Amino acid sequence: MKKTTFLLLSLFLILAAQAQRPFSTAGFFEWKNQGREVFDFNIGWRFHKGDVDGAETVAFDDSKWDVVATPHTVELEPSEASGGRNYQGIAWYRKHFTVNKDLAGKKVYLHFEAVMGKSKVYLNGKLVKEHFGGYLPFNINLTDLGVKPGEKVLVAVITDNSDDKTYAPGKKQSQLDFTYHGGMYRDVWMVAVSPVHISDANEASKVAGGGVFIHSDNISEKHADVFAQTEIINESAKAVNLKLETTLCDDKGNPLKTLVTAVKLLPGQAQSVKQQYSVKNPKLWTPDSPYLYQVKSRVLSGNQSLDGVMSRIGIRSIEFRGKEGFYLNGKPYIQLLGTNRHQDFAYVGNAVPNNMHWRDVKKLRDAGCRIIRSAHYPQDPSFLDACDELGMFLTVATPGWQYWNKKDSIFEQRVYDDVRNMIRRDRNHACVIAWEPVLNETQFPLSFSNNVLKITHDEYPYNGCVAVADIHSAGVAENYDLVYGWPKDTGTVKQSIFTREFGETVDDWYAHNNNNRAARSWGERPQIVQALRLAQTYDEMYTASRQFIGGAQWHAFDHQRGYYPDPYFGGMMDNFRQPKYAYYMFKSQQDADVKLPVAESGPMVYIAHEITPFSDPDVVVFTNCDVVRLIVYEKDTLVMKAPKVTPGMPHPPVIFRNVFDFMKMRVLTYEQKKWQQVSFVAEGLINGKVVCSTKKMPSRRSTKLRLTLDNDGQSLVANGSDFAVVVAEVTDDEGNVRRLAKDQVYFTVEGEGEIIGDDRIGANPRLVEFGSAPVLIRSTLKAGKIKVNARVLFEGEHAPKAATLEFVSVPTALKAVYDETPKTVSAKAKTFGKEHQSTRTDEERKRELQEVQDQQKDFGEKIKK
Repeated sequence: MKKTTFLLLSLFLILAAQAQRPFSTAGFFEWKNQGREVFDFNIGWRFHKGDVDGAETVAFDDSKWDVVATPHTVELEPSEASGGRNYQGIAWYRKHFTVNKDLAGKKVYLHFEAVMGKSKVYLNGKLVKEHFGGYLPFNINLTDLGVKPGEKVLVAVITDNSDDKTYAPGKKQSQLDFTYHGGMYRDVWMVAVSPVHISDANEASKVAGGGVFIHSDNISEKHADVFAQTEIINESAKAVNLKLETTLCDDKGNPLKTLVTAVKLLPGQAQSVKQQYSVKNPKLWTPDSPYLYQVKSRVLSGNQSLDGVMSRIGIRSIEFRGKEGFYLNGKPYIQLLGTNRHQDFAYVGNAVPNNMHWRDVKKLRDAGCRIIRSAHYPQDPSFLDACDELGMFLTVATPGWQYWNKKDSIFEQRVYDDVRNMIRRDRNHACVIAWEPVLNETQFPLSFSNNVLKITHDEYPYNGCVAVADIHSAGVAENYDLVYGWPKDTGTVKQSIFTREFGETVDDWYAHNNNNRAARSWGERPQIVQALRLAQTYDEMYTASRQFIGGAQWHAFDHQRGYYPDPYFGGMMDNFRQPKYAYYMFKSQQDADVKLPVAESGPMVYIAHEITPFSDPDVVVFTNCDVVRLIVYEKDTLVMKAPKVTPGMPHPPVIFRNVFDFMKMRVLTYEQKKWQQVSFVAEGLINGKVVCSTKKMPSRRSTKLRLTLDNDGQSLVANGSDFAVVVAEVTDDEGNVRRLAKDQVYFTVEGEGEIIGDDRIGANPRLVEFGSAPVLIRSTLKAGKIKVNARVLFEGEHAPKAATLEFVSVPTALKAVYDETPKTVSAKAKTFGKEHQSTRTDEERKRELQEVQDQQKDFGEKIKK
């Protein structure tokens, strides 16, 4: 039996590992025998919050510091940590490691995807890099700095997320609408390349050059031209004769066409090689069919592969034709509706692993969004990978929010660097629909506006380069390719118009009271008000004019803010990514006949009503069907046609008025003893046929917990930093969620996982809100089984029963470089509340409760027959 269990677990691990999703590393995807090696450099950093004299030196004793893995936040925070409750200041990271002897003869460098704020990097005690800005990458070339394979090496990084006016965003956090969560919060990679290799676009620092730059032109359903520009650099001591082999492959990696160009390079010389493919009957990238070709670029010396990288591209054309609107692949496209996205997550701030970035895009694509506006900085590279793969347009924004430094010109120069770097980093992504090179909601001078516009088109000098900014900002209406505005601006400018942030209805910008913001914990009524208000503003994004092309709701998820005491509660999901009613309103706007290969689609119907004693008389239904049939208490059938208006949102909410009355419902439960009949069934009809249905029943009494792994099909990777959300719900005997439950849930974990956070930040135990309590489970470095246990904090005879969930983590696909292992926090270090072992069977408990029920009936209200 044990052998069978082991074999089954091993098979599951193998299958799960095969399903592990690839992400780009240091700008490219990996492929077999490519020539370069990429290593996970996230594991084994010594960490200290605060400043320490001499922490950059080799002799410094860091043995008492924590050992962590990046992405890492300087401090775990409560799920509601706005108003400056996060740590701002210095933090240190130190990593001891050895460069493998097998890398002799290679050029080895470190690639930091981002470090929050300003940072300094020391190599063996020597300052080798100073970086300003928290959202873009930088490299440290170990080989050029004298590091040799086989040597012990120390890299020390001092980070500082304090306010600083010399680089963007520049604004004090106490005046900021988001938060400078600190730390080395994105991935760190170690890359080993041949001295003759493909350059890094940002390190090359050449306008529209460096690295690999791929664009398409002359695009139709019958033909497309694909242009690949690749820079090769010779850092060896001798001249070399090479071949650049570039292969266009289908989405599975099967070669379609290979181009080979001879290259001769002198020592120290770099050369950019241009190649062109003619593609017949291309599979064009669209949000509903996001086909990605692979382009494999390889530098050959004879038959030896010196270096190679892989890029994923989507062949598509985007055009904003002013009053004619948005055209995709030469055809008029539907309204572009979506949302904005900040990157922070509950507890961990910005330290979000790649899988979680992918899940964010997946959840928003499931919700029917086709565009995300970056708020207000370049997002993680894995987020763009996910947008490419899942069919999500993205506007890429330079860091900035309501701040311009008039006194120090270095601020402006650093913004120019940010614009160049973000375009060089993200230019090959099919998802990028526009660049936002200005500073959000900022009064900047005309010269700056013109300069960043020129930089944008200089860095991307081909068709499909779109710069966007606010219609009323200096120089925008006159010069930019696309403008941010409102439906009322139609006809006032020549460009197409897009609303960058819709949905806000504050009473004023001090109080911030409004009806589009509702914390999930506030319950049913506030969530309904929020969803219906967002539906109204969503509807306003549809006009009779093609010039107005759509908008992005503010904001997808609840997030932390600097200048306000409460988090922003206007998300369609909370900061654990638990959905509110507004999520289903968005989801219902995707037409029922859309069939997506990578996200949820098809007919849907959702009842936004919990049938509690405090629920509204009206029953709100979100659906993408033509007609809704509502069956009330298994007897009354109500039919309503979706109230569509043109122009207007595709699928307005369907509201059945005055359906629910608790006292009338009570006749069924109290007098007739027919509680099973108390339900709403909603059926969605298209062309007279039922195509979907859902049933909602009230929760009776809290009897048990239920655990669910919220991973959107992603495997948890055993790399010490990936995490997944496990949600505990309080339910009745039938599995209906008890939305009014007020328990606390205490979690423990066994096996290859650990809980993120503890009682200090309200993470464990976790208060039940709107029927659920989430917990974050982080992987260890060993793949294997993880068992999550959940019980109410104080158990008793009739308290909800505990629950258990098991799943597995999978091995990481990348080799890692580290000498020290992160410490795993023991889940059993603390014990909370009270456990209870019942001596009664389920049947005995039911019998006892029935006796109480019968006795209360004898002395309760008498019903006349």
